[in-house]
Amino acid sequence: MPGTSAAGPPADAAPPAPADTSVIEVREIVTRFGEQTVHDGVSFAIGRGTLVALIGGSGTGKSVLLREIIGLHRPTAGRIALLGTDIGSAGPAALAAVRRRFGVTFQDGALFSSLTVAQNVAVPLREHTALAPATVDALVAMRLHQAGLPPEAGAKLPSELSGGMRKRAAIARAIALEPEVLFLDEPTSGLDPITARAFDGMLRALVDDLGITVLLVTHDLDSLLTVADRVIVLARGKVLADGPVQQVMAVDDDWVRRYFALRRMTGGTGANGS
Repeated sequence: MPGTSAAGPPADAAPPAPADTSVIEVREIVTRFGEQTVHDGVSFAIGRGTLVALIGGSGTGKSVLLREIIGLHRPTAGRIALLGTDIGSAGPAALAAVRRRFGVTFQDGALFSSLTVAQNVAVPLREHTALAPATVDALVAMRLHQAGLPPEAGAKLPSELSGGMRKRAAIARAIALEPEVLFLDEPTSGLDPITARAFDGMLRALVDDLGITVLLVTHDLDSLLTVADRVIVLARGKVLADGPVQQVMAVDDDWVRRYFALRRMTGGTGANGS
C-alpha cells in the first residue's frame, strides 16, 4: 500500500494464543493419503490480529493444511475450528456463513480472466450482499486502494497487469467482504524482491490497520524476518517449532538450520521454491 512501512513485528511478539481466544484452532490433525501420512498430530492456535507464517519442506502438507482449515479437504482425524465454527461437523449453511468471514488467495491468484479487475473484486460483493451498484463500486475502489492498486487498474483485465499487481488484485478481491481472517498460499512466489517486499508491507498494513488475522504459507525468508509475528514449522508430520522468528531460528534442528542458512548464502533475497 502506498506510504506504508514494512517494519517488522515487535521483538517480544506474543506467544500462541490460548484456544479460548483464538480465531483458528487446529487440534491433533492427522492426514493420510493411502499409506502416506502427511500430518500426524498437528496442533496450534492463532489469535486475532496476527500475521502467522507457516513453513516447512516439500511434502510437509502446508497447502493441504490450509485447505483443511477452510473446509476444502477433510482430514483423517482431529478437529479444526475457524471463527468458532467446527469445520468438520458444520453443515452447508454454517460453512457458507463462516466462508463469508474469511478471504483466501491461492498461488495463481485465480482471477477471472474475462472480467476486469474491478469486476473481479465486485464478485463476492454481488454474490453475498444486496448492496446498490453505486455502493459496490465505492467498496471496490476502497479495496483496490487498500491493496495498493491505482484507480486505473480496476478497468484492466488480469492479463494486462504485472505479476505483482495481479497478486494485489487477488488480495483486493479476498478482502472485498472485509474478512476477519485472510489465508494466503505463497503470495510472493515469482515476484522480484522489491515487489515482494512492497507486497509484504501491504499485508502488514492490513493486519495493523484493519485487524485482519493472516495465515501465510510461504518459503520467502524475508517475509518471515520483516512482517511475520510468528512462525510455525511443519516437519515429520508435526509442529516442529512455533514462535517468534528469532526463537524459531534458534531451534536445534538440521532442516531449520539449513533453511535459515539459505538466506545468508543468497544475500537476503528470500527463497520461493519448495
